[in-house]
Amino acid sequence: MDQPTYHIACLPGDGIGPEVTRGAVTVLEAAAAAYGFRVQFTEHLVGGAAHDATGTPFPDETREACDRADAILFGAVGGPRYDGLPWDKRPEAGLLAIRKRYDLYANLRPILLYPPLKEASPLKNEIVGGGVDFLIVRELVGGIYFGEPRGIETLPDGTRRAVNTEVYTDAEIARIARMAFAIARGRRRKLTSVDKGNVMEAGKLWRTVVDEVAREFPDVEVEHLLADNAAMQILRRPGDFDVLLASNLFGDFLSDEAAMLTGSIGLLPSASLGEAKNRFGLPKGF
Repeated sequence: MDQPTYHIACLPGDGIGPEVTRGAVTVLEAAAAAYGFRVQFTEHLVGGAAHDATGTPFPDETREACDRADAILFGAVGGPRYDGLPWDKRPEAGLLAIRKRYDLYANLRPILLYPPLKEASPLKNEIVGGGVDFLIVRELVGGIYFGEPRGIETLPDGTRRAVNTEVYTDAEIARIARMAFAIARGRRRKLTSVDKGNVMEAGKLWRTVVDEVAREFPDVEVEHLLADNAAMQILRRPGDFDVLLASNLFGDFLSDEAAMLTGSIGLLPSASLGEAKNRFGLPKGF
């Protein structure tokens, strides 16, 4: 039987991106040899590297390559020298464009502390000694990073005002919640949902919809935490979490915080997935 060949668009990007993607390519090639498939990589520009070469963080050539690929291997984007660029030229705009183009609404980041690396964790052994193994499910294409209106304006009196908008629909919340519940059902059957429903209308809707979806998964325990409390509890009792569900903004913060439980964010991969399928019927994402 012919081995399937997966075409992967490799986007190293900036900073540590080239280094980590080189390592990932080596691992993928080893996995392919062990499990009977082939991988074919093509490398393309994104982020600051793309801006330097083409003037845009997500060039047409990269977009077309990603359209053709079965999956995208993404490194990292950004750096201090790009901070003065207009938003649409900044490296991060390339990353958000990829997420939006392929509707990669779910980011999965496993937070796993390997026993030999416990000493690398900044937390005391009595906190992490029992083990840390949970998964953050972050909504990725809604919320404040994509909401409109946004921008910086100068008012008639000369005052400068910046606006960002947190927007979620019930459908956007429900689909990420269903994915999180389904994953929790296959793990330890506990889901912790994070919001700021005490002060934000988007948070109130988030909690309401999560409770509605929870009725479809009666075998999964549900816990609600306010985002600031969640940040504290991740450090206080990390071993109690199983699946943690969060919006785009809160998931961004909590993912990086939780990564430090392991000693370094470089130890934790993540996957960004949507409902689109590649030609093998697998989720197309990165």
